[in-house]
Amino acid sequence: MELQPIYIQILALVIFTIGLIVALSRRNIFFVLMGIELALNAVNLSFVGFAKTLPADMSVAGQIFPLFLIAVAAAEACVGLALVILIFRNRESVDSDNYSNMKG
Repeated sequence: MELQPIYIQILALVIFTIGLIVALSRRNIFFVLMGIELALNAVNLSFVGFAKTLPADMSVAGQIFPLFLIAVAAAEACVGLALVILIFRNRESVDSDNYSNMKG
């Protein structure tokens, strides 16, 4: 039994929604970063799902874009975690409310 592309898109939508809810509702900055990563992975799944609907000679594009997104997500995670570690050394908290007064 082959998985239909519509089911892949529905799964990607559910995963993206969970990631968005986690990123917007949590105060812990690590959970916010995990929510963003979950949303990016849902986009990767969506690209692969769309690639199943394309002809065989064009489906490679839907499989190459997730590779670039994985590289961007890895760089974002490295930079984000490095910033969190540096801020934690000064504030000794990972609560995102503590970061709002760092403007200016």
